[in-house]
Amino acid sequence: MSLNRPYQEMNLPEAFIRQSRTAMGDRLYGLLEEGLKQPPPVSVRLNRRKTSGRAIKDALRDDTVAWCPDGYYLTGRPGFTFDPLLHAGCYYVQEASSMFIDHVVRQYVRQPVTALDLCAAPGGKSTALRAALPKGSLLVANEPVRQRAQILSENLQKWGHPDVVVTNNLPADFSRLRLSFDVILTDVPCSGEGMFRKDAGAISEWSEQNVLRCQSLQREIVSDAWRCLRPGGLLIYSTCTFNLHENEENIQWLRETWGAELLPVDIHDDWMITPSLLPELVAPVYRFIPGVSRGEGLFMAVMRKPQSDHDTTPRQKHTERSKPRRSSRNDHSPILQWMAHPDLYTLQESGTEIRAIPTWWLEQYEQLTKLNVLHAGIRLGTRRGKDIVPATTLALSTELCQDAFESYDLDYPQALSYLRNEAIVLPHEVARGFVLMCYQGMPLGFVKNIGSRANNLYPQEWKIRSSHYPETDHEILETLKTEI
Repeated sequence: MSLNRPYQEMNLPEAFIRQSRTAMGDRLYGLLEEGLKQPPPVSVRLNRRKTSGRAIKDALRDDTVAWCPDGYYLTGRPGFTFDPLLHAGCYYVQEASSMFIDHVVRQYVRQPVTALDLCAAPGGKSTALRAALPKGSLLVANEPVRQRAQILSENLQKWGHPDVVVTNNLPADFSRLRLSFDVILTDVPCSGEGMFRKDAGAISEWSEQNVLRCQSLQREIVSDAWRCLRPGGLLIYSTCTFNLHENEENIQWLRETWGAELLPVDIHDDWMITPSLLPELVAPVYRFIPGVSRGEGLFMAVMRKPQSDHDTTPRQKHTERSKPRRSSRNDHSPILQWMAHPDLYTLQESGTEIRAIPTWWLEQYEQLTKLNVLHAGIRLGTRRGKDIVPATTLALSTELCQDAFESYDLDYPQALSYLRNEAIVLPHEVARGFVLMCYQGMPLGFVKNIGSRANNLYPQEWKIRSSHYPETDHEILETLKTEI
């Protein structure tokens, strides 16, 4: 398979060149300009809850991302769409600079928290945040744009962690409902300068006016976020852009307007992270610049909200072993066996849908239902007549009890057919009824086997739409061989 893409020359806007050279100086801007002429590095981050005993294939692996132990650079870009293990949630394709959130969270978050990713689509930082948060933490991942929110929901369902809620709301909705969080990530919409070498449209859409519009929107978003942040809580601010207006100037504004305390992050010199470019802001902020550090454009700052003697915001207690409450009169006992730890969940039924909510955050979930919730906990299944049809979300959850179902391991062509939502024919010895489809032992979803064929239950909206059939497999993971 071909992994390398040819670099295409880009015509940077004159105003961008002038603005960036003024902020960075000739030497640093020269490095940026040279960096933008190189193909962007390709990197992935493993889902350790699913990939124990697997590693990146040596033929594809370059080295690890220094600030994220689960991140790996690849030697090129495979056809990720055609790797069933991507669809199984075994890894996420994410540029390396964005993985810095893993390092930040592991340094500062040591106890269970309630966290909010306010502008979360498509889900790279949300999955990284969820992986780094301590056990017993709840993540609310929000995306204001409906279509992007659906993609966010899909990616987090594939990631498989049960302690996640996905919402589709404006940032102001959270402050209006007086919801509060211990950690808030604001990866704010920006002018997208860090996307120049990936997306030619980002160059054509760039303008000085748009930069200033973004700055205004960013201040509005972080103000809503600040009102939802508990005293002593962390606000993590990030963009994928280079200019001062959307980065250092906004951080300076946050300090002056809200009293934000900037926190230092432990870094190493060989990571080549650039500090503040604004002379008036002598404070810990972190810039990843192409041509300097190994990744795309990223700016990040970590801030703490001052403590208040008058704070009466109740804190959620971690009660992981609390007794479940059942929310309907229906008998759910047959499907409790579908989960590895059913005693930790409360089952809720709405219409025909049955979901499992971790009982320890049930009260928080009920508050969040005032928002537009797209996904929460584990979607177990849907009632259809006398059947309860198991959901793909259950198959992809790390809480699935795999022994509860007949399972069948697909080969590579069969797995692609399944992920295209095509009909599957199973061997005659496979039991009738609902069968768990796996690839290399990793669950992908369910079929209903009726003998002559198996009805594919993979979601239509998630299916691989490309009709291309790869000549070779595009897997990037391999099972580690251990000697006994």
